Amino acid sequence: MNVNKLKKILNQPEGFKLDFKENFYLNTDSEKKEFVKDVCAIANSNGGRGYIVFGVRDKSKEIVGVDLKPFNEERIQQIICNRCDPPVPVRVDIIRYKEKDIAVVTIFKSNQRPHQIRQTGTFYIRRGSTTDVARRHEIANMLQENGLASAEQIICRKIPMTELNHELLQTYIIKGTIFEENENVLLEGLGIIGRDSERTGYHPTMGGLLLFGNLPQNYLPHTGIRIEYNEQVYYIRGNILEMLDKCEALISNFFENTTYPIKSVYDALSNAVVHRDYWDMSREIVVTINDEQISVSNPGAVWNRGSLKKIMQDQNPPRRNPWLYQRLLLMDKRERFLKYGLGMARIKKPFLNIGQVRIFNFPNKNLFKITLPGIKYF
Repeated sequence: MNVNKLKKILNQPEGFKLDFKENFYLNTDSEKKEFVKDVCAIANSNGGRGYIVFGVRDKSKEIVGVDLKPFNEERIQQIICNRCDPPVPVRVDIIRYKEKDIAVVTIFKSNQRPHQIRQTGTFYIRRGSTTDVARRHEIANMLQENGLASAEQIICRKIPMTELNHELLQTYIIKGTIFEENENVLLEGLGIIGRDSERTGYHPTMGGLLLFGNLPQNYLPHTGIRIEYNEQVYYIRGNILEMLDKCEALISNFFENTTYPIKSVYDALSNAVVHRDYWDMSREIVVTINDEQISVSNPGAVWNRGSLKKIMQDQNPPRRNPWLYQRLLLMDKRERFLKYGLGMARIKKPFLNIGQVRIFNFPNKNLFKITLPGIKYF
């Protein structure tokens, strides 16, 4: 950290990865708690390294300076280690600026999210320029990102086995006559079902229900697809492949007698069902079609280790739900995930001389969105 870097930081507004504070005290438990809470929140938020700058008024950014006595890096590290699990790596820099002492705590990008406050068990993140308690799906998303949990393999303990379509299982998995006991062992080994905590009965996993369920939306209403066209709203329900088939049949009617590259819309939908955040139960995948533009949005912002540029270029990008993707590759007779679902570059190609394909990533809303030029251009 140097003066030039500090100037760049001071020119930025407060946000997910930047906080300005006038004073710094670590005399009481309450003061230590507030400091560690802010450190954990920045470490848990999407993006690269973050900063807490002390000696600056947060609204006016007036340089007031700070007392340097509390800024003992060894003590700060010890406080973080004692109160944060796993500990967050930080660095403390002191910079002389405008005849004042400024202290900057650098919070390095973490590959061990989520970080938890030991004393309370609470997880924090940043929402804009404020620190807030992380919601359930946000915690789950961080756990899944680092391989500590998977939405696909969650056992749905309140859903009976009768909700799985046995004909589909026979077609794709069982393929022959096999005793029921061995059948369950096979399905459990493949992650399609699991046993409850007392190991007395079997239930579908979320992934099993999404692929082989009779109507998963009876239990998981957020997993449907909503299509908006000419002020009409269509709700598409079923297992993943059923929904994609129904969506394609419906959308193809909207584009009759046009030369629109409709496969790009199908491709965006295929990507949405593979990349969406199934922990987020607040909304479904939404397709909006009008003359100006077509958009496909899904819950699930790009992970911390991803980037929009990489997504646009990568023919085989990392997927949030690899278990689902691998099975869709084998099950989909239309080979959508082989033909179309190989990255955003294929979606963009048909529109090179027509209009801009735009990609939006909203980490604070946990939302990913792609927009294509509308029908009027064809």
